[in-house]
Amino acid sequence: MIDKKQLLTTFLPMAVLQTETQDAAEAVPQQQLFDGMVCIRRMPFRIGRESRVKKVNGRFERIERPKLDDREPNNDLYLVDRGHLLNISREHLRIELVGDAFYLVDRGSACGTKVNDEPVGGDDQGGRTILKDGDIITIGTMESPYRFRFLDLRGFTIELRGH
Repeated sequence: MIDKKQLLTTFLPMAVLQTETQDAAEAVPQQQLFDGMVCIRRMPFRIGRESRVKKVNGRFERIERPKLDDREPNNDLYLVDRGHLLNISREHLRIELVGDAFYLVDRGSACGTKVNDEPVGGDDQGGRTILKDGDIITIGTMESPYRFRFLDLRGFTIELRGH
């Protein structure tokens, strides 16, 4: 017999990133975006820039290439940075769960990350800060259009009704 509660915990996110700008929504692969949100189902959750792009009608567009080997990808979420000056590094940040707390870790990005306008990392130095429900994450400089709201979904329960 299948443990339905365990099955649900496999598919339900522990947190989501809600896009706060149109540019953020357009940077996310459409198959990972649901109602303006990206589900985070496992930790660590790594975010970086999609480097496989081409220019189409003056805009950078993602190039879909099949994965030919079984290596782990560098990121769980690849964002397309359409800016003239790049804000997103190829390996920009990761979200970790340590004990009961979420942390945002800058992975040595060039432009850094902001959590509620407070800088984390940048200049290839890396950095780390606690991440709380409702925090605004800006990927890149303060002027970066890539902004997401972090939503912690832990602690909610789902009632299963037997059939």
